[in-house]
Amino acid sequence: MALVMHILQTAWATVFDVLPILVILLFFQFAVLRTRPANLKHIVIGFVYVLLGLTLFLVGLGEALFPLGKTMARQLTAPDFISVAAGGGFSWMSYGWVYAFGFAIGFATTVAEPALIAVALKAEHISGGAINAFWLRMAVAFGVALGVALGVFRIVSGTPLPYYIIAGYVVVMVQTAFSNRAIIALAFDSGGVTTSTVTVPVLAALGVGLAGTIPGRSALVDGFGLIAFASLFPIMSVLGYAGLAELYRKSRFKKGDRSDEL
Repeated sequence: MALVMHILQTAWATVFDVLPILVILLFFQFAVLRTRPANLKHIVIGFVYVLLGLTLFLVGLGEALFPLGKTMARQLTAPDFISVAAGGGFSWMSYGWVYAFGFAIGFATTVAEPALIAVALKAEHISGGAINAFWLRMAVAFGVALGVALGVFRIVSGTPLPYYIIAGYVVVMVQTAFSNRAIIALAFDSGGVTTSTVTVPVLAALGVGLAGTIPGRSALVDGFGLIAFASLFPIMSVLGYAGLAELYRKSRFKKGDRSDEL
């Protein structure tokens, strides 16, 4: 019964979250354009599907994924586990399993991120297949995974957060200067869509759990600072992926293969 009530409350909250979007669309459609949208029946049915999907998705995250991620973070960062895994004693090298978990969970949550899936599919459609949705998602996921692993190392080592962020954006600016203009906007958008429904809560749980078990760390700065890495490194990985794809395409073009797929 408690689960049913939770589903109903989530559904009600979802309706209120999506309602402003619906009101704006209807206003411009009927008051500004003054035309009836085509396939209105299909639109209504699709809107109902969106509400049901979001409701079940949020309930599933709250009941399964969030608690599991939080529990894993606490267990992996517990002093007794760190001490056993390292054979006694503590140093930044003692947290090898935490780095591995950060990399793996960053990759997995990004691959499952609905916003990224939507952007990748749309990019493939608009580019006429020149951008491959699957490989774009893989590039973004690898960037998030690498960023989370480095962010975990930063929390463990206690080095200042601004050093990493500033250095990262310097690298991004250099990459941008030498990148194809067509991919730059998509690369920066990829950094934004990764910090969404699935990725943020799990990474926040990992960062806060890690900051809470290491003396002198701030759950607010160090824990939530982990999300900054998840936003920055996908930009690097997508620009790097585009650069490598461009070099690969040029080499294939010289051999007579004119395929343009990224």
